[in-house]
Amino acid sequence: MDFACACVRAQEEPHSNADAPRAVRNFLPSQGFVPLRPASSFSTIYRTGIGSRKGGILVLQAGGPDGPPSVGVVAGRKVGNAVRRNRAKRLMREAARRVDLSPGTQYIIVASKELNEAGLGSVIQWITDAVEANRMKGLRTHE
Repeated sequence: MDFACACVRAQEEPHSNADAPRAVRNFLPSQGFVPLRPASSFSTIYRTGIGSRKGGILVLQAGGPDGPPSVGVVAGRKVGNAVRRNRAKRLMREAARRVDLSPGTQYIIVASKELNEAGLGSVIQWITDAVEANRMKGLRTHE
């Protein structure tokens, strides 16, 4: 009896975006944004970005590299224990997916204690209002 080896792997073709940064390689269009990385980007945006506080959040934004928007979320210890902070971050990420963010822009969304009592609809409205207020302050984006 002759047995053919069926376990030979087909040679994989290299990905077209293999040289792209990790966050861009993992970008899913349905997600709407890429995670803000590296950590040094946060300090740069805090230092040079434009910010607006609406409701229970602060949205800071600054120009960034071309491509999809980058979003980082922050929930400090004042928001509550780890469970509350993680819920706040999940809520802010989901709201950011549903808001029209400008390509080529970096965003940091910072939670305050008010976010604990807010629903998704409120957070979406807060982010939308804060982004619009930042645009009115004169942020130059890559649109």
